[in-house]
Formats: sequence, structure tokens, C-alpha cells
Amino acid sequence: MSPGVLVVEDDPQIARALLVNLKARGYRTHRAATGQQALQLAADEHPDVVLLDLGLPDMEGREVIEGIRGWSTVPIIVVSARGESHSKVDALDRGADDYITKPFAMDELLARLRAALRRARPDPAEPVVETSDGRVRIDLAARSVTVAGRPVRMTKLEWRLLEVLARHPHRLIGRTELLTTVWGPEYGEESNYLRVYMSQIRAKLEADSSHPRYFRTELGMGYRFTP
Repeated sequence: MSPGVLVVEDDPQIARALLVNLKARGYRTHRAATGQQALQLAADEHPDVVLLDLGLPDMEGREVIEGIRGWSTVPIIVVSARGESHSKVDALDRGADDYITKPFAMDELLARLRAALRRARPDPAEPVVETSDGRVRIDLAARSVTVAGRPVRMTKLEWRLLEVLARHPHRLIGRTELLTTVWGPEYGEESNYLRVYMSQIRAKLEADSSHPRYFRTELGMGYRFTP
């Protein structure tokens, strides 16, 4: 799947130029014209990188950075007319990964976007997680799962939940952390979402979903992947 880019820009001409250039290069795109839209789309779409203008009509861009950083490590590249050193330092201190000033060269912006995506990719040295009995194999780089050598189709949300667990084997991951990482910050109390999707994952990957070996529930706390 091609990388997804969230463009947060209230100027329609600049937004249009960015979206046209990104789409022409194969990126999936979403556009937000306000800070609230940006936070909602970041939570709903889980983009691979965010291009963020600081001068938004409803809130400061730095508030958007802090809102996203409260639950996500997605690369954020600030694209702003503010060229002062203190604006750059402030944005980077709040969690932005890069800063480019307007007017900008499109080639430079695209090069910085590619660099941010490279830095955010999973470590190629650890692309595969396999259960000790060899039954379940999770390829994090290819985003694929096999059970006893047969591919298993996962939905988008099932994969997101599985990926979080697979990247932290044997670690207890709390319900709130899973919910905010997979669904977004406003879903931190929706424990029923976890029960439903964990049940679906177990039905697909466990030999006996009623007695799970790999995906354990820690009552009142969260879940643990025990490969």
C-alpha cells in the first residue's frame, strides 16, 4: 500500500498544489483545513506522514503537534511561512520532525517527505515475528500473516492491533494504550472495541480461540502477545 499523507493547510491554492504533486507521485492523500479536522483525520486515517501549516484558523499548529504526539509517533513536517528561529525551535521541541519555510521548492519538500518516511519504517533487521511452534508467522514489513503456512486475511483495524502487539512480544500493553494507538485518543475508554477485535484475531490465528495461547488477556489491565 502506498504511503498516506495528511496535508493540513487552510490556503486552498497551496493545498491544491501539494495534493496534485503528492497524488502524481502515488501517495494517498487527505486534506484538513483546520486543526480540529487535522486531529480527527490523524486519528481516523493513521497517515504515514503529516504536512502541517502552523497558521490555522481555529488553533495554533503547535497545538495540533501536541495533540498528535499525545498518542502517535507519525512523522510531522511543519510547512510554514514563519521563518523565525524561535518558531522552528518551538515546533521541533513540541514534537515536529522537520520544518520547511514557505515559499518552498516542491522537490525539496518531497525529498524531506521521503526522508521522514525512511526514518519511520520498521527496522529491517526485525521484520518477522514467529511463534515458537512455527504455527503463526507475522511479517511486519510486508504486513502479512500466515497460519500453518497459509495466508490469513486481516482487516485494516485487525492488522493495526496485531502489529502493536507483535512489536512488543511478552509485554503487557494496557487497554488505554492499545485503544489510543489503534483507534485514536478519543477512544481511550471504549474497551468493547478491544474485546470484539481481539476475539476476531483469536478466531483467525489461535488453534482454539476459547483457550488462547498467543494472545492473552490480563484481566482488568490489557493484553499480552506470547509467541
